[in-house]
Amino acid sequence: MTPNFYTPFSMESIPILDVSLNKYTAINLSFDNQELKGFDFEDLEECQNYIDKVLKNNNATVAYGGYLEQRNLYQCKSIFSGMGQPQRNIHLGLDFWCKAGTKVIAPLNGEVHSFRNNHATGDYGPTIILEHKNKSKVFYSLYGHLSVTSLIDLYKGKSFCKGDILGELGTPEENVNYAPHLHFQLINDIGDYIGDYPGVCAKEDLDFYSKNCPNPSLLLNLETC
Repeated sequence: MTPNFYTPFSMESIPILDVSLNKYTAINLSFDNQELKGFDFEDLEECQNYIDKVLKNNNATVAYGGYLEQRNLYQCKSIFSGMGQPQRNIHLGLDFWCKAGTKVIAPLNGEVHSFRNNHATGDYGPTIILEHKNKSKVFYSLYGHLSVTSLIDLYKGKSFCKGDILGELGTPEENVNYAPHLHFQLINDIGDYIGDYPGVCAKEDLDFYSKNCPNPSLLLNLETC
């Protein structure tokens, strides 16, 4: 399936965080990472220490990755494994791990579709969804784990231009006890969701969600970072 946002963008990277953070490195949080065997994902300090180690070892300011990554991270959070439901552990967006307070930049022109503080344990915390139009097509971008102040003065239909500051990354107290990071996700058809959309799916639903939520690196050209 061709993503709704597809257009001949330049091959330069499109910033989604404060442009002063210009050194990115990949991070692997999947089942396959042997460094994470026996890792306590409920221990916030342990998680942050691992992210800091990856950043230091690669002389980087941002660690990113995670699209369609199968993770142990969600096994300890009840919202990802309801009674009688398959385990949701496949990540549908890209995560950008860096310090709380980092500015988040709109990668494209758009307007606010919806926003909400999804404060249940394991959820997104403060979340903004933008609606974008590309000729006759419409698609959406989701920004999760923001600060509470990022939701101030927002309203449905508020316009943002490419490069505008959209918000900032929240602290663990604001983003439901995760190490500070941005969850960025593209959505072709958002359906009836308001201020929220699944960011993790079960293996049984992967075919649908991988088509409805295309790889954000196609938009951001992250391979050039």
